[in-house]
Amino acid sequence: MKKGWRIFLIVLGAIVLLLLFGPFLVPVPPLVGTLPPEQLADPDSRFVEVNGIRVHYKMAGRGEPTLVLLHGFAASTYSWAKVMPALAEHGTVIAFDRPSSGLTERPLSWSGESPYSVEAMADLTVGLLDALGVEKAVLVGHSAGGTVAVVTALRHPERVQGLVLVDPAVYTTGGPGSSALLRLILQTPQANHLGPLLVRSIQSWGENILDMAWHDPARITAADREGYRKPLQAENWDRGLWELTRAARDLDLAGRLHEIAVPTLVITGDDDRIVPPADSVRLAGEIHGARLAIIPDCGHIPQEEQPEAFLGAILDFLTAAGPSTPAPP
Repeated sequence: MKKGWRIFLIVLGAIVLLLLFGPFLVPVPPLVGTLPPEQLADPDSRFVEVNGIRVHYKMAGRGEPTLVLLHGFAASTYSWAKVMPALAEHGTVIAFDRPSSGLTERPLSWSGESPYSVEAMADLTVGLLDALGVEKAVLVGHSAGGTVAVVTALRHPERVQGLVLVDPAVYTTGGPGSSALLRLILQTPQANHLGPLLVRSIQSWGENILDMAWHDPARITAADREGYRKPLQAENWDRGLWELTRAARDLDLAGRLHEIAVPTLVITGDDDRIVPPADSVRLAGEIHGARLAIIPDCGHIPQEEQPEAFLGAILDFLTAAGPSTPAPP
């Protein structure tokens, strides 16, 4: 009996040691072939420091309203390339990359709240408005960017003129790292060591997610795929994506939707397999006075797959929501 307990304790000790120190034995080689964001910038790229972070953004048009475009998970300003010029004919348009994405800096250290949290990204959105001299804006948020738009409206209602929520991930705000147990695991040194290595797998499965995001993946062009690959050339992109995962948590926004008092439009593709259309229908019903647009033959990214229908919905909304000042010719 004593011998059996001794063997059990030895095995248990070996398992504990393996869990504690095993992850550190796995090598995490440095990324190769990455570049500073400035070297990947487009001709119309701009950079500005906001809240201590070097933010990449693009800006077009003039006059009011001002539209701020917030991309989804693992996307970038490229996600708005097909609609930004047309929107700029009706006001000022600003698209920017959040700290985990695109060509915006990925902070590697900080004190206090993680700059990758949704709340920090909401504050960064308002900080960008301050830096560009914008008093109020209509926030256009896609998917996880819709979450940022809603949180910005709740934290800074005086700065938000309206909301356009495109296939928004409002009822699933936490993502894969939101459960209490998993969040605890993600904060361990062991997980933090392996995390960047794990998220690098997006280089292989990311295109499958892109295919799933479209109603008709055959319409995805080579330029579209390259637009999503490009940010994976920016230095520290793996660390940024990992920190975004670690910062995820359930925000329970459903209980605060009644606080939103600005004109709101919810847009969804009828074949969204990432955020179910039923979630968008529910959201439009729970935000007072919200309008709903369902785009046929469309998946999770209407502004890319059905840009004309997307533009029609948003321009109708802007006309109905209030006066705007078209950009001069």
